Amino acid sequence: MAIFDFLKKREIKKEIEKPKKVVKKPVVQKKKTPLPIKVAEKKIIKKPSLHRYSKHYEQGYRVLKSVHITEKATELAEKNQYIFKVFPDSNKQEIKKVVESIYSVDVVSVNIINIHRKRKKLGKSIGWKQGYKKAIVKIKQGQEIEILPR
Repeated sequence: MAIFDFLKKREIKKEIEKPKKVVKKPVVQKKKTPLPIKVAEKKIIKKPSLHRYSKHYEQGYRVLKSVHITEKATELAEKNQYIFKVFPDSNKQEIKKVVESIYSVDVVSVNIINIHRKRKKLGKSIGWKQGYKKAIVKIKQGQEIEILPR
């Protein structure tokens, strides 16, 4: 019976250890102290919506490909109209915002033209001249965009 002596010791310990009564203390909620009246006010500096570091300026490379320089484009530049090659998925509103933010001018209107691809033949081989999309942007009178840096 020496084998089961450890069980007897456990039973004796259980009898000695009586469960203590747990007394619950009432929960006292701490009062919130009001914030001091003088709170540091942050100065909000309102940046212009067409700032050089605006969202549209950062994503301008997704809208404008390049400036379209032709004889007709230089004649239109005298009438405050500039021609840009743009990506095919861009629209008039995006082009307007990007041109205003990059060149810091006021855009009056935007016209878009799709130039379709054309079939070209060189000897026996037949190929295609790639099409593109271009935008004619009219800006406010008195403002200017420098197309070619001097």
